Amino acid sequence: MAQPHVTLRSITKSFGAIQVIPPLDLDIAHGEFIVLVGPSGCGKTTTLRMLAGLETATSGSVNIGDTNVTNTRPGERNCAMVFQNYALYPHMSVRDNIGYAMKVHGADKAEINARVTEAADLLGLEPYLDRKPKNLSGGQRQRVAIGRALVRQPQVFLFDEPLSNLDAKLRVEMRTEIKLLQKRLGTTAVYVTHDQVEAMTMADRVVVMRDGVIEQAAAPIELYEKPANKFVANFIGSPAMNFFDAEIKDGFVHVGGQTLQMPADRFTQIGNRASVIFGIRPEHMRESGHTADLTLLPDALEPLGAHTLVLGRLAGEKITAQVDPRFPVEVGQPCTVKVDMQMAHFFDAETEARL
Repeated sequence: MAQPHVTLRSITKSFGAIQVIPPLDLDIAHGEFIVLVGPSGCGKTTTLRMLAGLETATSGSVNIGDTNVTNTRPGERNCAMVFQNYALYPHMSVRDNIGYAMKVHGADKAEINARVTEAADLLGLEPYLDRKPKNLSGGQRQRVAIGRALVRQPQVFLFDEPLSNLDAKLRVEMRTEIKLLQKRLGTTAVYVTHDQVEAMTMADRVVVMRDGVIEQAAAPIELYEKPANKFVANFIGSPAMNFFDAEIKDGFVHVGGQTLQMPADRFTQIGNRASVIFGIRPEHMRESGHTADLTLLPDALEPLGAHTLVLGRLAGEKITAQVDPRFPVEVGQPCTVKVDMQMAHFFDAETEARL
């Protein structure tokens, strides 16, 4: 990475005696789209709010460009934040909502009009400029909130779960629009969500957090293919990865009373292990260059058109397999699926770190 645009150095946050963010370090490149993701309570929103200045870091430093903004007021950090609840003024028109921050800062009226017009054009809001927020759809309101951030021409865009109030179809459309807009403008963006699909589809780099700690920060495909530990492997991917206690012996994985042959290079890398966690994604139960058979007992089927999910059990443990829609399978009757062992994952049984 070149000289980082945003730098968090050993920042911590405590509420009384409780430390919710242990020392955390993160570098964000200029123009990068970073997504902070993790379960509720993992510290992602607190981290974003410390960057925005809405929460004061207990210790450590926050830099934007060459400026240390750790003790700088939120309005002076040159960040613009888009909130989950839109935070629009109900009595103002779309035009006035978008231009309000500029007006407060004493900008010239002609400049305000020019920037509002430009933002409205970018976001497809021209027909709605004279409407009040109550006369807009959820997606249109979110566009207004983004437009209000846009006209400030900030160094950094901050997004706090901005799509969580929208329906599923609109969320898909809006995440594409936000990503395209950010790339067009080239502005650094930090985006918080609990939705891993949102994170994977939008981010240049995803930061997976747990209990205030960064478990892994990497490109989406790297998180998917090489998760650092079982937590990341379980959080990234939909449907979630299957995990089983297993043993590796002489190039074979022994799991649930069955034996699966490993690729030679993977066995050379990992070696014999009396206790290991074996992970396989539902979509990697398929024919491949290195396939092993695995028999499971189906409890339910979920036909999804392009594929079918088989929800079943393997030696008493839950297992999900993604199969062809015409795959011959019946509930209650054992079925055998192909496991792509090149795509198998192995984790240390004690530390849960990737092997």
